[in-house]
Amino acid sequence: MTFTTRGLLWAGVFIIASIAGCGGDPIPPEVRATVYGQVQGVNDSANSGTYLWKGVPFAKPPVGSLRWMAPVEPDPWTSILQTKTFGNACIQYGRIYGPGSNNKYDATIGTTLNTAVGSEDCLTLNIWRPASDDTNLPVIYFIYGGSDVSGYSADPVYDGATLAKTANAVVVTANYRVGLFGWLNLPQLKTGANANDDSGNFGTLDTIKTLQFINKNIASFGGNPGNVTVMGQSAGAINVYALLTSPLVVNANPKLIHKAIPMSGGISLASNLPAGSIPTLNPPAVYLAQGNALLNNLLIADGKAVDNASAQAYAATQTNAQIASYMRSKDGSTLLTTLLTKLAALGLAGSGPIPEGTVLPPDPIAAIKAGNYLKVPILASNTRDEAKLFSAYLALSPALGGVPGLIVSDASRFATMFNFNPDAPTTLTAADFINAAYLPVSTPVTGYNARTDLLNAIFFIASRDNVLNAIKSQQDNLWYSQFNWDKEPGPWNDVYGAAHAFDLPFAFGNFGPSLFGNVMGGNANKAGRLALSNAMMKSIAAFAKNGDPNDAALGVTWPTWPKKLVFDATLTDKAISVP
Repeated sequence: MTFTTRGLLWAGVFIIASIAGCGGDPIPPEVRATVYGQVQGVNDSANSGTYLWKGVPFAKPPVGSLRWMAPVEPDPWTSILQTKTFGNACIQYGRIYGPGSNNKYDATIGTTLNTAVGSEDCLTLNIWRPASDDTNLPVIYFIYGGSDVSGYSADPVYDGATLAKTANAVVVTANYRVGLFGWLNLPQLKTGANANDDSGNFGTLDTIKTLQFINKNIASFGGNPGNVTVMGQSAGAINVYALLTSPLVVNANPKLIHKAIPMSGGISLASNLPAGSIPTLNPPAVYLAQGNALLNNLLIADGKAVDNASAQAYAATQTNAQIASYMRSKDGSTLLTTLLTKLAALGLAGSGPIPEGTVLPPDPIAAIKAGNYLKVPILASNTRDEAKLFSAYLALSPALGGVPGLIVSDASRFATMFNFNPDAPTTLTAADFINAAYLPVSTPVTGYNARTDLLNAIFFIASRDNVLNAIKSQQDNLWYSQFNWDKEPGPWNDVYGAAHAFDLPFAFGNFGPSLFGNVMGGNANKAGRLALSNAMMKSIAAFAKNGDPNDAALGVTWPTWPKKLVFDATLTDKAISVP
């Protein structure tokens, strides 16, 4: 933090305190100063025991000429900004893991699948802190998942109140650009004027911008800018690793990250992994092919070309500025429709950090092995049954089974989960969801459990071992856990078990309403579920405070990697162990 920035922040705090001390109305605890202006959140002390702020701008809306540019400082405001509701989700195509048409978890998610939802005006963050006078609190910044093509901070599973209260910490969540808007490698967008703008890593730069906001402002909310833990799940974990290896973060002064909690992610290229593995990072060439295919298909749709060759010929007659203007003139829905109807068929629908050398090194694993990363305490994790959330991938090869794992559409699955009552009798069975080829689920070799275990090994475990062993070669303060809880009411215990993302409600202490919270709650498992959740949150608290996850609530001593701790529970109590 610069002297000027810190001085502005504390000047704002001093002015507020002075006004309150000169006979004016006392300043309520939900009013705080940022370097851009004052914000007023919500005093939720009577309900959750926290103060909270939602929808705080951390950058200008990346719209118009700012689309596909690095985030820039927000404009200051003079009157108190009301920050009581979540900002817009970033534009994306509807998935069961994203928002509906109302920027929240509701029934519209099931009716907006594969259509544009959210907004390009979306760069806001949210803050929860205990309703106390404590200062210098640890800060936990959580990055949501969603395959880097979807996700939003307003998902109720990410509500930070319970974690903030339990951990006695300041919890921050933030939106970042996803999909084509978050990562795009298109030569005509590159001007040579700014390496960050030319990197194509706009979503990654959004997370760095969030860290910079935290560094400059979090003291006003009672947080310690010198003790920031970055936590993320799935794509969020990929983004955590991207931050740890980004030269922009490694060389940042002041330091932006002090601890890291990557959950269910990695950052390995195919070249880092055994043959047949599924990588968690793609090379720039993949995103270059995507960018060119997007441009070509847009030109064809507009009648400026009839095929790829003529589209390339037409583009060659235009200046870079003309093509950039053309691309920015397209509305978000058109871009997403082109992605889903044209690029997906080419295998070019994915997104994620681009290892182009400026924002992300060309080979993050090699950078780690060379010691060129941010060496901070790391608390990594996976769920035992990660691949049960990705059972469609079983169709990738005969060795995995050759057919998708589930027989229901996303719309049908969402409706069933949305309306499920875990305390009511049900006639649903595993056969209503799982392909008959994989039943019974416990059949050796060919059953659903065995097939998804194999998928897990080549997908999550390969990347896990690659990145954690690289880190372990450089530092000892690395811990790892496996989440084994699978006590959902049937048939979800078979369909999902300890699936990818099922640890999130435990880490945040939020069991509904949310997509997975609905099918994992209920009275039958409540006692054990809550005991396990409490222990997990307390281990996160210990790590965020001290850089070591060991806590009395665990009941065991947590050794460092390659040993692991297993999080599990019976119906009535936690069952945490070290195998």
